[in-house]
Amino acid sequence: MDDQTGISSTTPSYGFQHEEEEEEEEYRADKHKNSLMDEAEDLLAREADAKAPDDDDILDLAGGAKDALERHRSTLPRTEEPQLDVTEPEQEPSSTSKPEPEAVKPAPSSAFGDATTKTTKSEEKDEKTRVTPSQSNSCCSLVDLLYWRDLQRTGVVFGASLFLLLSLSVCSIISVISYVALALLSVTISFRIYKGILQAVQKSEDGHPFKMYLDQDIGISSELVHKYSDTTLVHINCVIKELRRLFLVEDLVDSLKFAVLMWILTYVGALFNGLTLLILGLIGAFSWPVIYEKHQAQIDHYYGLVNKQIKDVLGKIQAKIPGSKPKTE
Repeated sequence: MDDQTGISSTTPSYGFQHEEEEEEEEYRADKHKNSLMDEAEDLLAREADAKAPDDDDILDLAGGAKDALERHRSTLPRTEEPQLDVTEPEQEPSSTSKPEPEAVKPAPSSAFGDATTKTTKSEEKDEKTRVTPSQSNSCCSLVDLLYWRDLQRTGVVFGASLFLLLSLSVCSIISVISYVALALLSVTISFRIYKGILQAVQKSEDGHPFKMYLDQDIGISSELVHKYSDTTLVHINCVIKELRRLFLVEDLVDSLKFAVLMWILTYVGALFNGLTLLILGLIGAFSWPVIYEKHQAQIDHYYGLVNKQIKDVLGKIQAKIPGSKPKTE
């Protein structure tokens, strides 16, 4: 009985001692946890006093505290694991940190306004210096024809024009138009019949041989008519004003020059007719630019000498005419 009582008396004291050890272990765990949290808070406070808190730094500190708690939790027994609610601390703006000033962005309206003004100025300059395609193309084509840039094209134009003028000098204009129309029709009809027979033999469906030319628009636009009519009207008005000035003797010297020119043309008309002059003019138009381009220096030299002599003669004649005054250049 004594042995049983001794054993029974020691058993409760051993259980009470085990409970005290568990409480001490929990107390030490809580104390360690609180110390880690205090250290994390102190680090956060020092960082906040030094500079504005960065998101990455706060996350790193919170992550470090969380890792330390996880390591401590792993050392405890699974049955005695405390229920800890570890959450990341919310980011609170410190009073000492100052928000960084935002970069001032330019207003989109002003930026677009400047761009539009620049584009409008450039477009105005382009419009001032721009030449219409029709004018540039017509000038370039005429210059290329007169200077024989394209030999084949210039040869066709020059040969056809010369042949037409020579035909008009021999035959009447009605005969020339009739012969030219018959020659053109004979060529087109023969080609049309040839292509039709060829398509029937080969059993092909190529269609009309002149379909490409039939589909083209060859009509004259009203803008083109107005353009050239306005230009012609300006030249006609200038000629009328000049003839009025010459015939009404606004300037005596100019009227005398015109009279001398008409007197010379009477001899020219006795030697040549109008078609001959047109033929000579056509030949000169297609030959003189090339000759002048090759021998420009010599031609300019002799032209200056002749022009000087003519001015001297006209000056002497004008000095002898009473009431006439030389023009100031």
